[in-house]
Amino acid sequence: MTIYLNGEFMPITEAKVSVLDRGFIFGDGVYEVIPVYSRRAFRLPEHLKRLQHSLDGIKLPNPHDEAEWTRIVEEIIARNEGEDQYLYLHITRGAAKRDHAFPNPPVPPTVFAMSSPLPTPPAALLESGISCITAQDNRWLRCDIKAIALLPNVLLRQMAVDAGCAETILIRDDPVTGNDFMTEGAASNVFVVKNGSLLAPPKDNLMLPGITYDVILEIAAVNDIPCEVRRVMKEELFSADELLLTSSTKEVLAITHLDGLAVGNGKPGPMFAQLHELYQDFKHNVMRK
Repeated sequence: MTIYLNGEFMPITEAKVSVLDRGFIFGDGVYEVIPVYSRRAFRLPEHLKRLQHSLDGIKLPNPHDEAEWTRIVEEIIARNEGEDQYLYLHITRGAAKRDHAFPNPPVPPTVFAMSSPLPTPPAALLESGISCITAQDNRWLRCDIKAIALLPNVLLRQMAVDAGCAETILIRDDPVTGNDFMTEGAASNVFVVKNGSLLAPPKDNLMLPGITYDVILEIAAVNDIPCEVRRVMKEELFSADELLLTSSTKEVLAITHLDGLAVGNGKPGPMFAQLHELYQDFKHNVMRK
C-alpha cells in the first residue's frame, strides 16, 4: 500500500509520525473518507467542502487548496490497486510540546492519506437488511466536525458489535421539552420512512452532515419522493414502516430489526428498493461525467 505523508508518497511500512503529534496526544485533528468508483473519487468537491468545514471548526488552516488535494487524491488512487477504493484523509495540528493551547508559533500540520479496498454491500445483505440497536447519544455538541477523536463513536459502535448488530442508532434528550429524538448512527446517517415519506434529521451540530445523506435528499427531490427534514422523535423511529442507513462506504442499507424488534414486516421495503436502485443509477451517472 502506498500512502501520502507530509508531501511524500511512500510504502505504509515506511511512514512515521512523531509521538508528540497532537493527533496522538490530544486527538487534535480531523479526517475525511471518500469513496472511489472505477478509479474516480465520488463527489470529491463535496467531500473537500466538508473537510474545510471540519478544519474551520477546529481553527486549523487547510494545508492544501482544492487543486492540490485533487492532485494528492488522484495520485493515491493511481498508486494503489483496485478499481473501487476508499480514501482516508487525516490532518492534525502537528507535533509540538504537550500543552492544551495551540502551538505558538504554529507548527506544520501532519497530513496523511491512504487508500483501502471498497467492498460494496453483498447481495445477501441487501436482501436481508441489517439489525441495529439504540443507545444514548453521549457525545459532545460538535458532531458536525469530523474529528479524529472518535472514542465515543468507537464505544457506541462496539455496543452494536457485542449485540451481534451492524450499527448503533443514537438518541438524545431535548433538555427543554424532555422528549427523545434521533440524531444518527455511530458511523452512519439514518432515515425514517413513514406513510411513503422520508423523515431526515436536520444537519445541525448534533450530527455529521453525510455526503450520502445529501445524495439521498437530492434523489428524493428529483423523483418526487416526499421528504421532511426535521427533528425525528424516538417514537417515530420505533413506529417506522422502514428504516434506512446511509454512509459513504455502506451506500444505502435497509434496517430490518431495531432493538430486537422487526421494522415493518422485518424485510427490506419498497422505499429501500427504490432508493437503492436510484442511488446506483445516480452513482453510475456521476462517474460517467
